[in-house]
Amino acid sequence: MFGIRRIYVGYLQFRRALQIILVLIKHAMRSWVNSSHFLRKFRRRKTETQRQVYSTPERIRITIEELGPTYIKFGQILADRPDVITERFRNELKKLQSGAQPFDNDVAIGMIRHELGLEIDEIFSEFDYKCLASASIGQVYKARLKTGEQVVVKIQRPNIENRIKLDLYLMRYLAKRAIKSYPDLAVLNVDGLVDEFGQSILKELDYYNEASNMLRFNEMFKGDERIHIPVVHMEYTTKRILVMEFIDGVTPDSPAELRKNGLDPHNIAQNGADIILKMVLEHGFFHADPHPGNIFIMKNNVVSFIDFGMVATLKPSHLHFLASFALSTYRNDPKALAKALIAVAEIKFFKETDNLEFELDQLLKSYSYLPFDKLDFSKIIQDCINLMIKYKLQIPSSIYMLAKTLATIQKFAGDLHPDLNLGPIILPYARKLLMKRFDPRKIVSNVYDTITQYVNMIGELPSQINEVMYNMKQGKLNIEMNFNEQESFGKVVRHFGQRLAIAILLTCLAAISTTLLILRPDFIVGQYAFGITISLMFFVLIKYLFSFK
Repeated sequence: MFGIRRIYVGYLQFRRALQIILVLIKHAMRSWVNSSHFLRKFRRRKTETQRQVYSTPERIRITIEELGPTYIKFGQILADRPDVITERFRNELKKLQSGAQPFDNDVAIGMIRHELGLEIDEIFSEFDYKCLASASIGQVYKARLKTGEQVVVKIQRPNIENRIKLDLYLMRYLAKRAIKSYPDLAVLNVDGLVDEFGQSILKELDYYNEASNMLRFNEMFKGDERIHIPVVHMEYTTKRILVMEFIDGVTPDSPAELRKNGLDPHNIAQNGADIILKMVLEHGFFHADPHPGNIFIMKNNVVSFIDFGMVATLKPSHLHFLASFALSTYRNDPKALAKALIAVAEIKFFKETDNLEFELDQLLKSYSYLPFDKLDFSKIIQDCINLMIKYKLQIPSSIYMLAKTLATIQKFAGDLHPDLNLGPIILPYARKLLMKRFDPRKIVSNVYDTITQYVNMIGELPSQINEVMYNMKQGKLNIEMNFNEQESFGKVVRHFGQRLAIAILLTCLAAISTTLLILRPDFIVGQYAFGITISLMFFVLIKYLFSFK
């Protein structure tokens, strides 16, 4: 049985690979014919309105659209990755649309019956068979539950998961072959990008994941009257069917349209920007695609988001980066800004720090003549990302999504309220984040964890030394060390030696002073020794905890 399944999967992979190859050959032949003066003479003559010459980026975009949903999604992600493709190609890939021809209504109804085990009239009192919208992964219908609530029913395309999994298999295979043939591509981490994309799109295929995101956002903004997250009807939601509240509102594309409906564009812009920044800087969990098509404005200027398939999570180190970035920009401090960029790239020793600081200094000076509330914060972030790419500092994907989100919300808010800027809104959140970082309770917790690690290390040291000595006697000790930079190796050795020596010295002092206190509690020298030792340990641990090196 397993053998038959394996043969069938292999057949599907071969068939999909053949489809992809035929699409690529078709577009390659078309490009060749268009570029050949000789062959053009034999083509059927067309009127001037029928002729159209495409540039290379346009041809690639058209090819991607024909390859299907997986490649469209991948192209959309590449459009936000300046470290992988050039600006010219990125601008063209941004035009990729995930819209698609709707699939048959009977198939959609059949999926509802199959997933929920109920007939349409057993769930809904009304069901509009004309689909509201269709995308590459699914399509949506408007309906009304038996209990009276108006809802949107999101239905996944049949067999889309299998097709995407086949595409991902082929993309991983091609990425590995490309790296093997062109080792320089390893610097771009192409295989890692494909794996990351695969995880993202497979999550998007699971509607339970989107429902979970909506419930989480509802909890985050409980009691906040500025925002409304659609209610999810979990009793009718499955992996392939999502039933949620229908949002009746106005898209924030036009200030005139908002005013016509009695809404205040300035208030909406302020609230929308603050809500996104609260997601990012307070919760580290945000809607990663907040374009106007995914936002509706309800009565009383309430902002409502839809489509929670694409979200992003920031690690604490990424939040600290954004806080340091905001405050460094506000203070025009290139050194602090350079440290923040190097820290988010997770590099301990960066030999071009001076050059990076110089370029950041020039960048900040170019903005220094403007008031902080007039700075284009999203553009400064993008400029810094460009510098990181120049110096080959690896940037976490969540930072790219953050930059895209800030740029989108800056444009959205700027269209509604031209005088609004993100900088002054970000600043209070950044200060609050740094205050949390230096919270005395957190410092004490970090100190305790560090002391515990050192105590455990010293306790395990004798057994580890015995193990090393035993392996040496048995001739089984193998040491393999690879160093690309001799200078970096020297720094590592010096730092490790210094820290190890200080740790051993402080541990010995602590052991001696503690022993004195236990044996002679009235001995004043023991009391002083213990107090001095604890003070030294606290000072050294604080120094290492908040050192950027």
